Amino acid sequence: MIVVPAGLRRFVTPSGAQPRPGFAPPRSKVTPPGESCEMCGADLVDEHPHVVNLDSRHLLCTCRPCYLLFTHEGAGRGNYRAVPDRYLVDPDLALSDALWDRLQVPVGMAFFFFNSTLGRIVAQYPSPAGATESLLDLSAWDAVAEASPLARELVPDVEALIVRRSREGNESYLVPIDVCYELVGVVRSKWTGLGGGPEVWREIEAFFGGLDDRATVVPRQGGSRTDEMSGT
Repeated sequence: MIVVPAGLRRFVTPSGAQPRPGFAPPRSKVTPPGESCEMCGADLVDEHPHVVNLDSRHLLCTCRPCYLLFTHEGAGRGNYRAVPDRYLVDPDLALSDALWDRLQVPVGMAFFFFNSTLGRIVAQYPSPAGATESLLDLSAWDAVAEASPLARELVPDVEALIVRRSREGNESYLVPIDVCYELVGVVRSKWTGLGGGPEVWREIEAFFGGLDDRATVVPRQGGSRTDEMSGT
């Protein structure tokens, strides 16, 4: 797992219980007053990037110069990796109810990323208790990877696939890993009662609206998945 800066630790509780040692969510990219780069100590202004420490699984808030040091493979002896700023969307994800059930995600949103320390894909979903880990069926992930071209594009440790299911259909987004914890923060901080309440759902819609504004649509070769399945 990734340990994130202290600012949003209250947003993550794996498996709905006590937070695991060495596991927590990322601090917002919007910099509070007085925050500094966790690598060189320089003051952070406005929005800031993140760097993952692959040994400790910490997500570090950094200034732009420090961030740029780790944008190349193998930088920092391979112990650090910059979180990229890439946003892609596949609005035509074919994901059956049966496959979603195999992923063991009880809600309509989840995110998936490759943890190089564990050597496998990790699945989590936002909940009122924080980011909760699903006991992922790896064969089910293989089926997701087959359905979504974005799943095959993920950079280990620093990018994630967010999958959203709704009455209108399914969408998948390739996003920086820290963005997933922004969604976790929305759900944990805004959820009320059994159904969440209208405010949290407005915030969730705004979150995905922001992703749509930033993301580049990835075209499918040979037409949409629906066309492929129907033979048109």
